[in-house]
Amino acid sequence: MNSQQEFVLNAVEERDIRFIRLWFTDITGQLKSVMMSTNELEGAFEEGAGFDGSSIEGFSRISESDTLMLPDPSTFQIIPTDVDLSDLQAARMFCDVVMPDGQPSLADPRQVLRRQVLAAADNGFTCNASPEIEFYLVKDTPKGEPLVPTDYGGYFDQSTNLDAPSFRRRMMQALEEMGIVTEFSHHETSPGQQEIDLRHADVLTMADNVLTFRYLAKQAAAHAGVRATFMPKPFQEYAGSAMHTHFSLFEGDSNAFHDPDDEISLSKTGRHFIAGILHHAHEISAVTNQWVNSYKRLQFGNEAPTAVTWGISNRSALVRVPTYRLHKAESRRIEVRSLDSAANPYLAYAAVLAAGLRGIQEEYPLEEPAEDNVAGLTRRERRAMGYKDLPSSLDEALRHLEKSEFMAEVLGEHIFEFFLRSKWEEWHTYTEQITPWELRHSTDY
Repeated sequence: MNSQQEFVLNAVEERDIRFIRLWFTDITGQLKSVMMSTNELEGAFEEGAGFDGSSIEGFSRISESDTLMLPDPSTFQIIPTDVDLSDLQAARMFCDVVMPDGQPSLADPRQVLRRQVLAAADNGFTCNASPEIEFYLVKDTPKGEPLVPTDYGGYFDQSTNLDAPSFRRRMMQALEEMGIVTEFSHHETSPGQQEIDLRHADVLTMADNVLTFRYLAKQAAAHAGVRATFMPKPFQEYAGSAMHTHFSLFEGDSNAFHDPDDEISLSKTGRHFIAGILHHAHEISAVTNQWVNSYKRLQFGNEAPTAVTWGISNRSALVRVPTYRLHKAESRRIEVRSLDSAANPYLAYAAVLAAGLRGIQEEYPLEEPAEDNVAGLTRRERRAMGYKDLPSSLDEALRHLEKSEFMAEVLGEHIFEFFLRSKWEEWHTYTEQITPWELRHSTDY
């Protein structure tokens, strides 16, 4: 037993922790949880906790259903009792999913990201990520009914008429209690829309943090009698919810993206990383934006990228290079603006990191930055200016994905095939429905 495991066992005893939640996700990023008595924890560290993998969609066939969860002691955190809605103290740990022979499960999204973290390490890099997570607070209406925002505030408004007063403050407190450092929070541009920014951490830890964030938001909202939704575009008339994520690579203590002699302090490594993301943008889109609804956000702009571009301080670009604190080496980073808040963070971050690393390895050239408001241009104008549009539907994104040897390698054959099969089914189910719009406009023909 290692020192981290011993620390967890001691903390459980000293803090009177009654239950342990073992967390992992399915392929789409849906959080799965098993409640364990603390008496079983030492055995779980040594041998894993068994579960029926065939019951998790996309994990295992019936004949291969025996699967194990290995708790990662570095992710141990106590869940705040006011968020957990329980009087009994509980803690959580994320798990790596493995097969009975100890080999990593081919269906575990966390392992997909871990492979890219190791690939970065082989090249001398560690990757940090810092997301700006947007979501809506809506009233607790029946499922399927039109959503109603909890307030009608705007950007940076100091809301005084929230149905869930002080929600963001309580969320930030809960996050900090679980060791997740926040930077800012504010009301976003649209009624009911919130944003909370997380301070950078290594990319695997950050993916864990994003899932914890969603759990805490939904629990805190329920406690306040409202709902939190991370749906990419829940309202036709309002902006969608993004998860703009800042990425940087470090070589030891040195920021590999920083070059003090460059006009925008961006190194060749940083430029190749951006070029890699742009080069593979169409292939990774189905993973960074995995839902039918994701493309309602991307297709119609409103601070969402519509084309494969990069820019300096340009918020309409797919990849933005912020110009805050150019002289500060540790602050040099790039911001990927396509990701939405309903992505599986393990797969989405793995896709972005893999694309950037490929750009560095192959020394992809970087074109000139976009200076236009790209989202404000028509499709014809974008094409005339040489901009390539991002996929405008899940259908289009899946067509790019299924032809991508690059993404088959990143995801692994099992997840690649299941993801395509599952998402094609989602698209076909969506397109076969007869919508109220069609009935209103076509029944008289």
